[in-house]
Amino acid sequence: MNKIYLLIGLILLFTTCVGNKAEQSEQTETIHPVNLILDTDLGPDYDDVAAMALMHALADSGQVNILGVLSSNHDEQVIPCIEVLNTYFNRPDIPVGGPKSKGGVSLTSPHKIRWTDVLPSKYPHKTAETSDAPDAVKVYRKLLSDQPDSSVVICSIGFFTNLKDLLLSGGDEYSSLSGRELVSKKVKRLVSMAGMFPEGKEFNVYCDAIASRVVAEQWPTEIIFSGFEIGEKILTGKQLVRMNAVNNPVKEVYELCFAEEGPDGHMSWDPTAVLVAIKGYEPYYNVERGTFSIVNDEGTNSWTPNANGKDLRLIEKVPSAEMTAIIENYMMYQPIVK
Repeated sequence: MNKIYLLIGLILLFTTCVGNKAEQSEQTETIHPVNLILDTDLGPDYDDVAAMALMHALADSGQVNILGVLSSNHDEQVIPCIEVLNTYFNRPDIPVGGPKSKGGVSLTSPHKIRWTDVLPSKYPHKTAETSDAPDAVKVYRKLLSDQPDSSVVICSIGFFTNLKDLLLSGGDEYSSLSGRELVSKKVKRLVSMAGMFPEGKEFNVYCDAIASRVVAEQWPTEIIFSGFEIGEKILTGKQLVRMNAVNNPVKEVYELCFAEEGPDGHMSWDPTAVLVAIKGYEPYYNVERGTFSIVNDEGTNSWTPNANGKDLRLIEKVPSAEMTAIIENYMMYQPIVK
């Protein structure tokens, strides 16, 4: 009888071990980091800083592979600030690039104390000025050509300047494909903080209305839009500035800006787009499918619901207070000291 019980015990132990290994294998296989390129206008506003902190926090948890961070803003301090943040989060070698076309926008921080000047003066970075960085279109083409088909998510939290230039680019040393063909082959989707829904005139769109129209009409993949109304109610930063942390550029930016604007929290448009680009819109938002259009030369946009439309727009699902807590928790993430 004892031998029978011993045999049953060994069988159960073996089954449990095999089950655990299978479960571990399944968990490992279901972790598929998003291959992400971030395109930001960092500088006119400072929620781009929060968006980058969120991105790096999710990268440290294995949820995203950051392929590159590009500037759609010509301002000379943008690339240095991007590198400051990448370096702070232990990723100093992430490829960066800046806009080289004559079109587009050059905007600086509107604050009296220019945080875009403070960060490069205090924290390490490689590139002296945005104009010294590689051409954003070349960086896009190299990064995309190196990735598997339909594997890249692009998140745009600024102007569409670089994306327009990418679409209109021709074959080069990285790929014989045109820009539109390369995007169609390599990009899974574009997630963008842009537009006002169901219609309106939003900053990222009207600052380069020509580029916005080209992307709206010619972008070959699905686009998910996080509109102005999504981030407007998500006021973050109050917990961040109270955090016990020193030499933290994310906290420092918010401290500098709150000193001028007040401590009630700052609207968080860009972090919503980055969150959705990496983790998906569920369970945070509902979506509506339709078509995004630019209706005039001033960059006013419209939205036409259409079950067969290429585009999606986010619709509030989780209350803004809960989204504030979720996003600010990522903003407060501090990298492991190496």
